[in-house]
Amino acid sequence: MISQMIQPKRILELGTFTGYSALCLAEGLTEDGRLITIEHNDEMEDSIRRNLALSPLGEKIDLVIGDAKEAIRRLGDKAKGDKARGERQEAKGTEVFDLVFIDADKKEYCDYLDLVLPLMREGGWILADNTLWDGHIIEAAYDKDKQTVALRAFNDKVAADNRLEKVILPLRDGLTIIRLKQSVN
Repeated sequence: MISQMIQPKRILELGTFTGYSALCLAEGLTEDGRLITIEHNDEMEDSIRRNLALSPLGEKIDLVIGDAKEAIRRLGDKAKGDKARGERQEAKGTEVFDLVFIDADKKEYCDYLDLVLPLMREGGWILADNTLWDGHIIEAAYDKDKQTVALRAFNDKVAADNRLEKVILPLRDGLTIIRLKQSVN
């Protein structure tokens, strides 16, 4: 529903799992839109490709198998190269994202945020899943749990960044909706 409201031309998804969320996000893409989804677990590739092939929207989705941080860096390097050659990123349509969905390794959320912000258009949106982590982020019993500590750090980082408008929806494991108010570049 959020993707349909935004109607993005370019979506980046971190964490594909079965491909279900990629297909849901793709429902909101513009006619000429594309979605890049990155999955670390190479054992999921055949299953993901089968699932994407079952939908006509699968043709709008590019699956990348590998480390999300490395893949985002490659997208950033490509954008820098295009910019150095005097090409507008928006015109290329491959490096500026309107919507980013973060649902990968929870311990890496802060790094993901730092890496995707320069690749987003001003006014772009980030959806970060699991940011309440089944309520664990407020429970002292999880103070030593690495994923919980990382999600707390992510929530604090987002809250402190004045370039971002943000709200956490307390549904299921929590969904943080973030809008980039001003360009990071």
